Amino acid sequence: MRIVENGEEKDITAVWLEDKEQGIVKMIDQRVLPWKLEYFVSDEWKRTAKAITNMVTRGAPNVGLTAAYAFYQASMDTLNDENFLPSLKAKAEEIKKARPTAVNLKNEVTRMFALTKQWINNGLKEETVVEKLGNHAEKVAEREINANRRIGEFGADFIEDGDSMLTHCNAGALATVDYGTALAPVRVATEQGKTVTVYADETRPWLQGARLTTWELQMSNIPCKLISDNAAGLLMRRGEIDLVITGTDRTALNGDVCNKIGTYKIALAAQDNDIPFYVAAPLSSIDRDLDNGKDIPIEERAAEEVTWVRGENEKGTIEKVRIAPQNTLVVNPVFDVTPNRLVTAIITEEGVFKPEELKHNLS
Repeated sequence: MRIVENGEEKDITAVWLEDKEQGIVKMIDQRVLPWKLEYFVSDEWKRTAKAITNMVTRGAPNVGLTAAYAFYQASMDTLNDENFLPSLKAKAEEIKKARPTAVNLKNEVTRMFALTKQWINNGLKEETVVEKLGNHAEKVAEREINANRRIGEFGADFIEDGDSMLTHCNAGALATVDYGTALAPVRVATEQGKTVTVYADETRPWLQGARLTTWELQMSNIPCKLISDNAAGLLMRRGEIDLVITGTDRTALNGDVCNKIGTYKIALAAQDNDIPFYVAAPLSSIDRDLDNGKDIPIEERAAEEVTWVRGENEKGTIEKVRIAPQNTLVVNPVFDVTPNRLVTAIITEEGVFKPEELKHNLS
C-alpha cells in the first residue's frame, strides 16, 4: 500500500510482524485515520487480540492475520509452561473471542492450533514448533496479498474505461493486509490504463468509507467521491453508478454474504436498477461449515459509536462530540447478510462464480 509519511513515499502493509524474534507486531492504527498516521505496536498476545476488539485494525483478512500473529505471540508466551498444549489452547480460545463475525479469525487460530498439536505429536520440540508458527503466520500474510492481486485481475474484467463504481465500508489495503479485495479490481483497472471513479459511501457509524477508503484512494491517486449513506439509491436511479463491488467478512456456501451493515440495502437498490452487484471474496473468508447465511452471528457494538462522532475541528484538534440526546436507546448491529439472489457474482482468487456455483468450485 502506497502511503506518504512526512513527505516521503513508502510502501507498507496494514499489519506486519515487525520483529519475529521478539514477537513484535506493528499495525496502522485505523482509529485515528485520516487525521493522523500512527502505529500500534504490541509484543503481547492479549494486547494484539485487544487491538482486534477495539478496531485498531479491522477487515476480515486483517483480523485473521492479526489473530495469527497473536497466536504466535501466545505460543512464545507459553514456551516454558509445563502444560504447553492445554495452556496454548486456552489462549487460542481467548483470541477467538476478539470479534465474532469474521470467519478468518476463527479459521486461522483453529488451523494454527491444529498444526501445533500435530507437530507436538510428531515429536517436535516446543521451541521448533514456535518457530514454525511464526513462519506460518508470515505465510498467511503472503497468501492474503497474493489472493487480493488475483481478485483484482479477475475483477478488472468487469470494469470499463470511464466507469463509476460504488463500494461500501473499506475493503481496500487497509482491511486486507495489502492491495484490497473490493478495491483490487480498481487498482488493476487503473494499472491497465482505465479511468475509474470510485463512489465511497460514508458507512456509519464507524465511517470506514469516509475516513479510510477516501484516504487510501487519495494516497493511490485514484479518483474518489464521498457520498452519504442515503445517497446510493438516488445515484443508481440517475444512472451515475455502473457497478457495485463490496467485500465480505463471511460468505456461506450458498453465496449468502455477510458484510458491513448497509450492504443489504445497497444490493436491493442495485437489483432494482439493474446494476451488477459483485462481492470480492478471498477463499479465506468463506465459511465451509455454513450452508447459508441465516446462522451467521451478527456483532452488536456499543451505543456510543452511534450517539457520538469523532472528527477534526476547525483548529485541527481531534475531538469527540455527541450527536444524539443523552439516554437515547440504540441498536447497533455492525453487519448484515445479503441473500445470494441479490449477488451477481462472487470474485475469488480462483475465479468468478455465480453464488450457486461457489461451493462446487472450492479447492
